[in-house]
Amino acid sequence: MREIAHWINGASTAGTGSGRLPVWDPATGEQQATVAVADTEDVRAAVAAAREAFPRWRATSLSRRAEVMFRFRELVDANRKEIAGLISAEHGKTVPDALGEVARGLENAEFACGAPHLLKGGYSEQASTGVDVYSIRQPLGVVAGITPFNFPAMVPMWMFCNALVCGNTFVLKPSEKDPSPSLLLADLLRQAGVPDGAFNVVQGDRTAVDALLADPDVQAVSFVGSTPVARYVYQTGTKAGKRVQALGGAKNHMVVLPDADLDAAADAAVSAGYGSAGERCMAVSVVVAVGGVGDALVDAIAQRVSKLRVGPASDPDAEMGPLITREHRDRVAGYLAQSSHVVVDGRDLVDRPGFFLGPSLVDHVDPGSPLYRDEIFGPVLSVVRVDTYEQAVSLVNSNPYGNGVAIFTRSGAAARRFQYEVVCGMVGVNVPIPVPVAYYSFGGWKGSLFGDLHMYGPEGIQFYTRTKVVTSRWPADLPQAPASASVDLGFPGMR
Repeated sequence: MREIAHWINGASTAGTGSGRLPVWDPATGEQQATVAVADTEDVRAAVAAAREAFPRWRATSLSRRAEVMFRFRELVDANRKEIAGLISAEHGKTVPDALGEVARGLENAEFACGAPHLLKGGYSEQASTGVDVYSIRQPLGVVAGITPFNFPAMVPMWMFCNALVCGNTFVLKPSEKDPSPSLLLADLLRQAGVPDGAFNVVQGDRTAVDALLADPDVQAVSFVGSTPVARYVYQTGTKAGKRVQALGGAKNHMVVLPDADLDAAADAAVSAGYGSAGERCMAVSVVVAVGGVGDALVDAIAQRVSKLRVGPASDPDAEMGPLITREHRDRVAGYLAQSSHVVVDGRDLVDRPGFFLGPSLVDHVDPGSPLYRDEIFGPVLSVVRVDTYEQAVSLVNSNPYGNGVAIFTRSGAAARRFQYEVVCGMVGVNVPIPVPVAYYSFGGWKGSLFGDLHMYGPEGIQFYTRTKVVTSRWPADLPQAPASASVDLGFPGMR
């Protein structure tokens, strides 16, 4: 059986840990590989390799680091089908969906290619008589990323593209459920010119996570996953003195006003609710039907859901694949068993081989029920009905999550009011999944983010660097002692 290893100091290695975890084929339910489980020695070896590589990589010129990222971008583009194939095989998402993931990851590589501009500081000449002040951005050192199963290529690229081009070295802990894409990305970075040790991958479970959070040489940690784990990573990492950005869960709402284009709203709800089998932190999980739009909207969504083709990635006509594991599929199906207004029931597919659950639609969902409160992370779309716009906004704002939200309306005034009033980090206007382009930054509010900086884009550059301010004076009569030198114990002025 195929064995999936770590990547440490520029090469694949089985490591010293004896543990192994199964990697399943979600389409068949059969085990397709085993993945190594890093012990603390493996994590330490990866961090040590990154620490040793840091001085050389940091000293590499900005133009050279940008050149390496350009080459990496071209290599990912040339190998996008192979990367997508690995994603589909281990995650289960359809090939077109996996190709879309690779394309969005490429946007982050393209943004990072602008490092010479992104890392510019500021300069103030003659801030005081004969004194100049300037700021520079410098890398942190060894940084780590802990990434989820739902985007095994894109989310790591959110992190390491900016981190590396800023001059840091990187240790990635990918999900143990679909670990292979991380190794292919590591090899592409090597081919692009990233020196040995500057990028490392440690496979495994919580042992690896805890070792990274405790290692004194790891200066910063980026995380994407569930809110309970995000909170743990943030609290543990910051307690250890690290900079941490931890993106947590979501309960994304799509508000549909009575004046909305009903067909466009129904199309958007189906696309955003069931793509990647709902295993997206930006998936729409709640449709908020305002006023009298509910009946017609639910009917339109149900008609579209009934036509969706569910199947393995090997089926070129499949629009939605299986869930990642049997346990997760059964957990998601359990929510349907608790619901009394199931309009479309996807449990009919549970008996087929693999971890399939069909797209499901539940109407008249109570905001106090687990179906509304919990992050389900599966192909279950809930419909909550409210009478007014104000009630819709109150529903969204009172939710403990604040990742993404969308409004569908023909009214520019309503849309503008909504984006002003809603308490959420990413807002879509007639756009159901408002994932920002790579030159903005990604992240939510409230229980969806722990830390004060969002991921990728300008805030990603800020996260992976620290600012140094230099104040300098060069008297004209140096190298002799300045004629004006004198002792002054007062606080220095700037005149």
